[in-house]
Amino acid sequence: MNVPAELKYTNDHEWLRIEGNTGIIGITDFAQSELGDVVFVDIDPDTKNITSGSSFGTIEAVKTVSELLAPVDGNVVEINSKLQDDPQLVNTDPYGEGWLLKIEIIDPAQVNELLDSESYKQQLA
Repeated sequence: MNVPAELKYTNDHEWLRIEGNTGIIGITDFAQSELGDVVFVDIDPDTKNITSGSSFGTIEAVKTVSELLAPVDGNVVEINSKLQDDPQLVNTDPYGEGWLLKIEIIDPAQVNELLDSESYKQQLA
């Protein structure tokens, strides 16, 4: 199971990459493997901000639909438009081209509440 050390993780299997004041959000390799083949990612294009722990969309696989939960509070900067035409990027490259949202992080202290890679791996064990 791929769990990059530079990312932060939630108990709900989302990841957060910090790049300065920006956060990039996706779902983990574990989450995509549990979901199976992703067929649709639904994030309202009018979403302007997200709140930690709240749903910002859904991800649909062949057999299930799961909510996407925000790891931290943020103002939405970009939604990954590539997922409209190619939602399977979430399966093939969950930590790269399969990202979901880019946000401006409102409260950087919230990042400290997330799991590091070792803690996330222990949760999966």
